[in-house]
Amino acid sequence: MPVRQATATGSVTATGPAATSDPATAAGPAAAAGSPAEQGMAGLLRPYAWSFAAVVLLQVIGAVAGLAPLLAVVELGRALLSPGPVDHGHVWSVVVAGAAGLFVRLVFTAASAGIGHVLDGRVQLAFRRRLAARLGHVPIGWFSRRRTGELAKVVGQDVSAVHPFIAHAPGELVSAFAVPLVSLVYLFAVDWRLTLITLIPVVLAVALVPLLMLPARTREQEEFDAAMGRIADSVVEFVQGIAVVKAFGGSGRAHRAFLTAADDFVGAFNRWVRGVSQVAAGMQLALSPPFVLLVVLAGGAALIATGGMAPADLLPFLLLGLGLTAPVAALGHGLDDMQAARRAVGRIKDVLAVRSLPEPAHPVAPRGHRVELRGVRFGYEAGREVLRGIDLMLEPGTVTAVVGPSGSGKSTLVRLLPRFFDPTHGSVLLGGADLRGIGSRDLYRTVSFVFQDVRLLRASVADNIALAVPYADRDDVVRAARLANIHDRILELPRGYETVIGEEAGLSGGEAQRISMARALLADTPVLVLDEATAFADPQTEQAVRRALATLEGDRTILVIAHRLETVADADTVVVLEDGEIVERGAPAELLARNGRFAAFWRSHRSALADETESRTESLAETESRTETESQIESRTEIETHDGVPRGDEAR
Repeated sequence: MPVRQATATGSVTATGPAATSDPATAAGPAAAAGSPAEQGMAGLLRPYAWSFAAVVLLQVIGAVAGLAPLLAVVELGRALLSPGPVDHGHVWSVVVAGAAGLFVRLVFTAASAGIGHVLDGRVQLAFRRRLAARLGHVPIGWFSRRRTGELAKVVGQDVSAVHPFIAHAPGELVSAFAVPLVSLVYLFAVDWRLTLITLIPVVLAVALVPLLMLPARTREQEEFDAAMGRIADSVVEFVQGIAVVKAFGGSGRAHRAFLTAADDFVGAFNRWVRGVSQVAAGMQLALSPPFVLLVVLAGGAALIATGGMAPADLLPFLLLGLGLTAPVAALGHGLDDMQAARRAVGRIKDVLAVRSLPEPAHPVAPRGHRVELRGVRFGYEAGREVLRGIDLMLEPGTVTAVVGPSGSGKSTLVRLLPRFFDPTHGSVLLGGADLRGIGSRDLYRTVSFVFQDVRLLRASVADNIALAVPYADRDDVVRAARLANIHDRILELPRGYETVIGEEAGLSGGEAQRISMARALLADTPVLVLDEATAFADPQTEQAVRRALATLEGDRTILVIAHRLETVADADTVVVLEDGEIVERGAPAELLARNGRFAAFWRSHRSALADETESRTESLAETESRTETESQIESRTEIETHDGVPRGDEAR
């Protein structure tokens, strides 16, 4: 199950491969039919078709009913201005009809808006569930090629951009066309000539609409969206790295990165505005009430002057003529929202279309926990291999340490064991079975992993530790915390094991790693992968964790990325990785005797350790010397003082 996969990770809680089910089956009703990439907006709305139809129908009824007050005013004017006695019964009937129409409009439009916003909330929830399910199944390598800000924009802003399309556009656009249609029928019945004259502003505005849909306008809008994404990403990077920036005085460069993104956004925004401003201004002028009234009055005056129309017949055109511009006005105002929603859905579909690591149709169970890599090659991008021809055997009951320079492929190698991605060539075997043939549930019952970059959930400390075993009792959780040397620190938190991380307390990097280590120890899987899992730990904590691992080793298979000599010295086998290839392997003493790459690594780290120790010793000696000098000064001052008054003052 998905929790199982998240449990043993420590650092990646919801980003590994699938556990058991496809995201389409776990994302609610909207995800039931078809793949996420194929369905898009239409597929998402299909389960809510009746709700969507109700929104449109209620909006149309309310909008048409809203014409009743206007028509009532028209009929009252014509009745009162017509020669002869006034029919009071007819007048009151018209007033009642207008009031009833206003009431119906208020009720039906309110109902339409309410259902539309509920529908919008359900659809957005379905989108976010589907995105969360998909992101929980995509390969981890996919995340390494995506910026945090861009992905956050898809999950946040892009999903929210669908709101106008669902909650407002359908009902408003339909009613915007239904109301003028009813108005046109009425106006044609009054005078077809003035009706055609009243449509002149609409024709002028419609003629400008294609200019808003030119490829150049679409390109400018896409550049605007991309610039927005870069700003979001630069803000995230700046905030996440603010401590390092301030410590090393790089605030100028960090600010420049944000300012560059902001300047790019301003440039893209200005180009987009320049492209649409003139067309938009022309449409607004043509559809503006003063221009429409001017056209109606000019045409009506001409017809009245020639005797072609009674003066009272001009009144409905003055009241209803403005409503004829609603379709174009709605089209103009809704076009940007609809295009933004279309682009947002496109980006969401791109994420939903990311292929997850395939689950075997007929899973096989591993026989034992020997790990073997045969001819493994892997690259994040085509034509750029990170690992080349890796052959490696990890025997049960052994610890294998992987060392090598940065960029040699160490982290990529250890991430193949929990199947964060599949090798492009070769195979990774667990208990004699290819990982691609093992079901996720069995895989994550066998393999647990702790990485250097730890991410804890916003949940209690106990829940974070018991993520792998959600039904573990408190004694087991405390035992794992003690083994990871984090129990005493947990007791110092406001509510101990019930303290919510990120709300009631925060943990340092080393403490978070120990929580992650306790999680892996509680999972108690026969294969354990450690990617520099004690990088932030102090020497005492690292020693305690090493002792905990030693007590748990037994026939456990352990693969660890090591930089510290103590970790390397405790390993049964050391693998030296360089440029994606294994250049040396063997026991630590054996490799030292060869005087090869590992020996050079050992000497450089010993030298760095000696320099660090010498630096600490000098710093300690300087501190002690300074303390001694301060003590001497205090002692001298005390001798020169009698009853708290310096002797020099006594002499004076």
